[in-house]
Amino acid sequence: MDNIVKKNFFLNKFNLLNFDRKKMNDFFSSINEKSFRVDQIMIWMYQKFCHDFDKMTNFSYKLRNKLKKISVIQIPKFVNEVISEDHTIKWIINSENGIFETVYIPEKKRGTLCLSSQIGCILNCQFCSTGMQGFHRNLLVSEIIGQILMAYKCINYKNQLMYHPITNIVMMGMGEPLLNFKNLICSLNIIFDKNGLNFSKKKVVVSTSGIVPALDKLSKIMDVKLAISLHASNDILRNKLMPVNYKYSIKSLLSSIKRFLKISKLNKNGITIEYVMLKNINDTLLHAKELSILLKNIPSKINLIPWNYFPNSNFSCSLFSQINDFFCFMVKKGFTVTIRKKRGHDIQAACGQLSTISIDSIQSV
Repeated sequence: MDNIVKKNFFLNKFNLLNFDRKKMNDFFSSINEKSFRVDQIMIWMYQKFCHDFDKMTNFSYKLRNKLKKISVIQIPKFVNEVISEDHTIKWIINSENGIFETVYIPEKKRGTLCLSSQIGCILNCQFCSTGMQGFHRNLLVSEIIGQILMAYKCINYKNQLMYHPITNIVMMGMGEPLLNFKNLICSLNIIFDKNGLNFSKKKVVVSTSGIVPALDKLSKIMDVKLAISLHASNDILRNKLMPVNYKYSIKSLLSSIKRFLKISKLNKNGITIEYVMLKNINDTLLHAKELSILLKNIPSKINLIPWNYFPNSNFSCSLFSQINDFFCFMVKKGFTVTIRKKRGHDIQAACGQLSTISIDSIQSV
């Protein structure tokens, strides 16, 4: 950190939103400031939502000027906002060198923010619009955390009863979080920090398609609530739907999950298994039987996801009767099963629909 700061001291300004507590401490140390400044600036940034050094009154005039010369606190700005009939909001964010999306889902007793971790996705899952657009780059920590700060600002501005304050965060937007591992961990550190965004670990979920080495590494670094995008009941089918399965088979993924569960406290009631329902592809009772066998020794909660349409796709959503039969079979086998509600599908904000391709209904702000 010292070398990085010295090397770029007068060349670039550092966005302090890229620093968790440890990196922020290194930063202040490198400019010969005491460590207590870390708590002070994190409170300003994340508790008071103040990003103007001149308003940080417990900093001296000299320190404020020093910070202005070498650093900024800059959140990404959305260029478009789309509001669904069900009040779900999608923000399209034009960051440096790329566009990505964030979704806010309001409910009566909570507000869930769905964060992106990448622009596009390299995994090429066939049923997902993000995967079909390809991969552009990883998001910076400031872009991940910035989505939350931007959403706070927008929700507070609207100040309407239908928009509940943000209570839950899911890493289920564009991209595979575990393929942006370092920035994911740094972002989670800020999200959980008592002087950061101060979220309970019980209110944050990381969704992954199953990058086994990264999942094993995560288990040794941080306990988080996990959602696993499984979407198939056997390797042949999952290979076709999710090419990542060629590298990390269902068996290797489930073994990794078992290792994670052995040391996880947050997932003691079961890990979430996500399963998209694709008509005549993975939705028969035979598939349900195979899935029940796969998961019989893994504490899990199964979330059945009706597939959401996106342009130029050859898939169709399973009939409700088929989803219900699948649901009932798994319940009879003793599993906790839910069917995900469709939210924001009319603005292409639902699961699997996020893409940087604009839609006609977008209204500029």
